[in-house]
Amino acid sequence: MRFALGDLLADVPAEQVDEARRFYASRPAGRGPSTAEELREVRASRPAPPLADPPAIDEIVEAAGVRVPVRIFTPPGNRARGVHLDIHGGGFYMDSAARDDVRNRRLADALDIAVVSVDYRLAPEHPWPAAPDDCEAAALWLVEHAEARFGSSRLAIGGRSAGATLAVTTLLRLRDRGAVDGFTGAALQFGTYDLSAQTPAGRRIADEYFIQAYVGHVDDRTAPDISPLYGDLHGLPPALLVVGSTDVLLEDNLAMAGRLAAAGNDVELRVYPESPHGFTGHPTAMAGTALAGLHSWLLDRVARPQ
Repeated sequence: MRFALGDLLADVPAEQVDEARRFYASRPAGRGPSTAEELREVRASRPAPPLADPPAIDEIVEAAGVRVPVRIFTPPGNRARGVHLDIHGGGFYMDSAARDDVRNRRLADALDIAVVSVDYRLAPEHPWPAAPDDCEAAALWLVEHAEARFGSSRLAIGGRSAGATLAVTTLLRLRDRGAVDGFTGAALQFGTYDLSAQTPAGRRIADEYFIQAYVGHVDDRTAPDISPLYGDLHGLPPALLVVGSTDVLLEDNLAMAGRLAAAGNDVELRVYPESPHGFTGHPTAMAGTALAGLHSWLLDRVARPQ
C-alpha cells in the first residue's frame, strides 16, 4: 500500500488554499501559557465572550453523583431533531462554555437541533479527572433526559482540541457503562490523543504546560482516560476527525483515525491544507468550508427525521 499526505487532503478550491497560505504567513503562530503565572495573566486579560441571541439557558445538571453547569441552546420552536453535546477547547486549563455561545447558537438554529455545552472544571485548580467526570455527567444526563427535555433521544458529541479529547474519553466511559448507544456521531476537531509523550506525536507537545497543569500528578499518562489513543476503542459511534495539514497534532489525529478504524468503527478523516491548530475558529474561507462539511455530517447523523 502506498499513500501520501496529499491523498488525505480535503478537496477545497485552490483560491481557498492560497488565501489560507497568505493569512497564516502574516499571522504569528499561537502558543498557550507556559507557566501558572502566565495562565493567570491570560485568563485575567481576556475580554468577556460575545453574547448569543437568543442567549443560552444556564442550568446545573446532575448524574453519577456529579453536578455540572451547562449552557443550553434550543432551536426555533424548541422541539429539536437531535441533541449535540459540545465540549469546549482551551488545553484543559482555559476558556469556558460561554466562549462558544455564538457558535453554538448558530449551530442550533442552522441544524434545528439542541446544543448543550458543558462548563467542565479547569486545571490546574481542578486537574484530571475533574474534566472527564464533568463531561461524563453531562452526557449521562442527556442519555436520561434528552427525549423528555428536547423531544429527541438522538445524541451527538464533539469538541475542539482538548474538547475533542474529552469527547472521546466521555464516549469510552459511556461505552463501559453500556450507555453509548444513543450517540450517533462524534465530531472531533484537532484533538490531542496522546498526553504521555510515548509516541512521536505525543513527544511533539511533551513540554507544553497544559499537560503539566492537567495531568502532572499522574505517573502513567497512557491511561485511556487521559490519552485515549491507548484505549480499547471498539464499539464507538461514527466519528469525523477534522485537522489541518500544518497542525502540530496532525500525526496524533492520523494515529487516532487509524486506531478507531482498526477497532471496527466508522471513521472519516478530513485534512485541510495549509491550516494550523484551531483553524476552524479563524476568519478564512477554508474554515467556513470545513465547518459547513462538519455541520452537514452532523445533520446526517443526529438530525435525520425520526
